[in-house]
Amino acid sequence: MFTNPSDQERAQLLQEAKNIAVVGCSNKPERTSYKIAEALQQAGYRIFPVNPNLTDPVLGEKPYSSLKEIDQPIDIVNVFRRSDQVEPIAREAVEVKAKAIWFQLGVINERAYQYAKEHGLIVVMDRCIKVDHALLLK
Repeated sequence: MFTNPSDQERAQLLQEAKNIAVVGCSNKPERTSYKIAEALQQAGYRIFPVNPNLTDPVLGEKPYSSLKEIDQPIDIVNVFRRSDQVEPIAREAVEVKAKAIWFQLGVINERAYQYAKEHGLIVVMDRCIKVDHALLLK
């Protein structure tokens, strides 16, 4: 069973983070992943849209096919993918030495959680990063 970091630990993560890769980011403004990427960008984070189907910039940022293409340190990998598709993302987050992986609300995968945790990542699961940002960084 997974356990999320405490409010204080999540607040610290959000305060210290600069670069957030948004895996599953959409280029459609009505989609949740786009809205949350936009909110994170407006909060001062540099976002990296990760979606192999995108070619044009999203929110003014070049899209990437995978985390491995990003040539900047990644503080948080924010995941908008179905629960059954997130294990490879957890492995890739470990490979690129991300500090944390944040699975959005409704995204729950125990194996991905265990893998990331065992490899030293901070893991947040089944929580909305935008909501936590609003609640924890007042």
